[in-house]
Amino acid sequence: MTSSIRRKSIWRNIAFFLAILGPGIITGSVDNDAGGITTYSVAGALYGYKLLWTLIPSFIVLVIVQEMNARMGIVTGKGLADLIRENAGVKVTFFIFIGLLLADIGNTTTEFAGVAGSMEVFSVSKYISVPIVGFMIWVLVVKGNYKLAERIFLIFSVSLLMYVVSALMGNPDWSAIGKSIIRPQMDFDQKSLMVIIGIIGTTIAPWMQFYMQSSVIEKGLKIQQYKYTLVDIIVGCTATVVVAFFIIVACASTLHAKGIVIHEAKDAAMALEPLAGAFSSHVFAFGLFIASIFSATILPLATAFYVCEAFGFEAGIDKKWKDAPEFYILYTGIIILGVIIILIPNAPLIAITLWTQIINGLLLPVVLVCMILLVNNKKIMGEYTNKPIQNIIGWGTVFILIALSLTLLVLPLFN
Repeated sequence: MTSSIRRKSIWRNIAFFLAILGPGIITGSVDNDAGGITTYSVAGALYGYKLLWTLIPSFIVLVIVQEMNARMGIVTGKGLADLIRENAGVKVTFFIFIGLLLADIGNTTTEFAGVAGSMEVFSVSKYISVPIVGFMIWVLVVKGNYKLAERIFLIFSVSLLMYVVSALMGNPDWSAIGKSIIRPQMDFDQKSLMVIIGIIGTTIAPWMQFYMQSSVIEKGLKIQQYKYTLVDIIVGCTATVVVAFFIIVACASTLHAKGIVIHEAKDAAMALEPLAGAFSSHVFAFGLFIASIFSATILPLATAFYVCEAFGFEAGIDKKWKDAPEFYILYTGIIILGVIIILIPNAPLIAITLWTQIINGLLLPVVLVCMILLVNNKKIMGEYTNKPIQNIIGWGTVFILIALSLTLLVLPLFN
């Protein structure tokens, strides 16, 4: 009898988890966007397996920040943007979110560049691939609903595991991989430091904090379901780091071994063909395509969410256009801008990416400081404020990220 009750309890817990599954995995997976895949590819091609150890602190940072966001969203029922406006005032909110909006338009443009680059591997012109993808993701959000969108996003998240296949086809040296993780090492030069900063920094971006909190609210999660949400976050962060690990391994075991230099993820996909076969190359390119579509959907969606929350407009995929016109107009406008910029001949994509990173670097510490102050406010969080150990780790993470952001801004001046 006891055994039967225990089995029912286990199955009940699994059912609860599957129902709650989504926000953590989706938010974590979006980390592996076109920019992230490029960063990991360049790291593997330049330094082989040497920098795999950096994924461990990246994982810790990701779990800490997403847990705070999820807890704050569940307890308050409000988005991070809403809470910042209520506690920091409209003027501060205005300047923060204008900067975030500009950065996310640049980020969305970069994702469409990933769509264009990945499809060029299959000989499809960007003038065909980018408008079609832009229209498809617009229809998904504007004409769909949250449940449908979330299921598709989860499929996209699982699809990123195809990088495991691409890496295994390169016949990696598992002994060297183990040594690089157990005995961390790095070259103490500017380029190496920049790549390390890129690997750690690509796991966390300002817009992610807003999307995580909004998606928890959109799903209607309660504090009683917090432990399942925490599992969702850990699973999502683990999957994110696993994908990053195999992207680095794929490029390290092939491109680095042959001394091939790359500048973007598309270069990695094309260079893999003569080394690991056409199938490996196509799998890598298709992974870039999926990641770019995924992020090109989530980025403008997250932006529309937090801008509308910040200024008191209705927002949400489950709302009709007439109920949330500002939300849908903003979402549509960001997608159209991203598509148009990519289709401009000789568009300055490198400059767009550079300025996007600079704005992100400046705003990320501001957003995280606001977030940690809010999550420790007893008037907002009641008994669910951070525990001492969470604050130690949280503030430590903030200071490290501030140092990384400042380093990213200062290093080019010494170049």
